[in-house]
Amino acid sequence: MRVLLSGRAATICSRPFNPSCAIGPLCFPSQPRRSITADEKPLPIADDQDPGPNQERLPHVSEEAAAMGKITGEGGPELDQGTPVQEILERDKDGQAKAPEVIKKSSTASSSPKGTRPYTTSARRRQEATIRFEDAAIETQGHRFGLPELPLPSTAHMKHRYDPVVHQVTNLLMKDGMLSVAQRNMAMILTHLRTASPPTVNPSRPLIPGAPPASHLPLNPILYLTLAIDSVAPLLRIRSQKGAAGGGVALQIPVPLGLRQRRRQAVQWILDAASKRRSRGSGRGGFALKVAEELIAVVEGRSGVWDRRGGVHKVGVSARANLSFGVRRR
Repeated sequence: MRVLLSGRAATICSRPFNPSCAIGPLCFPSQPRRSITADEKPLPIADDQDPGPNQERLPHVSEEAAAMGKITGEGGPELDQGTPVQEILERDKDGQAKAPEVIKKSSTASSSPKGTRPYTTSARRRQEATIRFEDAAIETQGHRFGLPELPLPSTAHMKHRYDPVVHQVTNLLMKDGMLSVAQRNMAMILTHLRTASPPTVNPSRPLIPGAPPASHLPLNPILYLTLAIDSVAPLLRIRSQKGAAGGGVALQIPVPLGLRQRRRQAVQWILDAASKRRSRGSGRGGFALKVAEELIAVVEGRSGVWDRRGGVHKVGVSARANLSFGVRRR
């Protein structure tokens, strides 16, 4: 055989194929599989009277005991429902000696009528199934918890459970929306008012009429706080109105305040005076302590809030002639 390789012809000799040298697939000698048929070994056939090897079964223990009880006349267990423990122990003397004390007492002091079987589950279920609701007496117990008395108190609502003065002062103490910090400071203020010594009232700066004695104030810190705020709360505020009298001159016109407005102004004055106080130490309760001391100073007449209240009232009295300008302006 001639083949042209890179421009030159080459001769390739081929060998003849020898079939005896071919490699065949590996295999193992296998024998034919023998199958057992019914013709070679037939299965045993039982007679009509004799049962087969899998048909003869022993009776259950309860069935055997019931058959023996029927023969002897002693009465065996009932197959429809479970056998009570007491009946089993009656036939077993050794079991009676080893039985628990509860079962011994129940068997000796059993007062059940004849024909009933205690400690049976199926009979009890049957009895419960036969109960009719018409025969059962339905008792009306009423409400689980007693109804509240009407009219409801003012502190029954969750959002209004605190005293109005405490709630207003807490909101004024709050900064940056941190209500929990304000409530903690309010609790410290009330605690300091309750544990502090009774104040000494200044006769020249008396408290509001109807106030209790000073020695009773620490017993009720909320009343203590309310009395200090209402005593220095101004009755009016001064409003400047430009051009009321003509010529661009501003007039000072007194404007009366409501209860919440008066308390708000008083609390702001007290907080300003407390912030200017000197701190006694460090800690997160330092400002609350200064506010409590300022409240005590207000009750004793030593606070500068009294001077601010007196100045506002003095200006209001001198400017009461300008009320007519304010009414005419409206």
